Amino acid sequence: MAEPNIGQVAASAWEYVHSGGPTDNIFTSQALLFLLREGGYEEYADGGRLFEYDVEYAVNPTFKSVSEMEQLDTTRADVFDAARYEQKIWAGTVTFSDLEGLRNAVGGRKFDIVKKKLKNGTNSALEGMDGMLFGDGTGNGGKDMNGLKSIIPDDPTTGTVGGINAATWTFWRSRQTAGTKTTNAFDNLRASLESVHNQCSLGGTDKKPTGLVTTRTVFEGYMSLITTIERLVKDGGGEAEADLGWLNDAIRFKGIPMVYDEQCNSGTAYFVNKNFLKLTILKGAWMKMKQPVDPADQLATVHRVMTVGNLCASARRHLGCVTAIT
Repeated sequence: MAEPNIGQVAASAWEYVHSGGPTDNIFTSQALLFLLREGGYEEYADGGRLFEYDVEYAVNPTFKSVSEMEQLDTTRADVFDAARYEQKIWAGTVTFSDLEGLRNAVGGRKFDIVKKKLKNGTNSALEGMDGMLFGDGTGNGGKDMNGLKSIIPDDPTTGTVGGINAATWTFWRSRQTAGTKTTNAFDNLRASLESVHNQCSLGGTDKKPTGLVTTRTVFEGYMSLITTIERLVKDGGGEAEADLGWLNDAIRFKGIPMVYDEQCNSGTAYFVNKNFLKLTILKGAWMKMKQPVDPADQLATVHRVMTVGNLCASARRHLGCVTAIT
């Protein structure tokens, strides 16, 4: 028998609605952004037109061995300069029509749409920013913030960062090596990571990297190199349980945390250092939500959110990457 609309079952019984609200099916881990914000890479600036980092780029060449009365070289040596970074704006809106608000009155709503859309807006802003911070800063007509692909490029001998051209100034080059397999998958990964880690540090111990960010594929490849240890874990005094895996947050390389981000550039692992790489933000401009406004020609309310900052480096030689990992 034909039904005139939604049918007897749908008309006679209410749907069961899970009360937790919409379940996330889209956002990634945002591991890079989490590392930058929670790992000591974040820095706030008190105003100013640009973000400026002083750099020491040369040794004083006047020192040498001399005879007893030999005249010393009194040439003035210039050894300092500065890297300058533009302040970039990352912004968006969350808009509600008046009709949405009226329909979402407390008595008839399944969940608070205003609250949930604002949360979605926040997560969307963070998701997009995390992806942007893996880029090269040229996106959207150069309005993007700097990303790891510009500060720690595949080819360290090219590119201008902070106004300093790495093709001209060798001191301003990050470190890089290829991790391409010789025979078996990831058979060069450990040696490549070791090489770049040591290049980024002084003597392998001073100013060494403080974090390692890569893809899930490379992360799992690294874990496959770890000696398998079968553990018996007694939980709460009960029966022993076999556990063949390690928690991801327990994975380290030379004592530094190693994480994977779903948006990381393919086949790449980045060594970062919280002392020389900063997510610099203007004070009061981190995910700043402005007062909502009502457009003069629309029945709606608009919430505006902005962040003003940039990813900045003060010493690129302490940052590096392993590329072409297979």
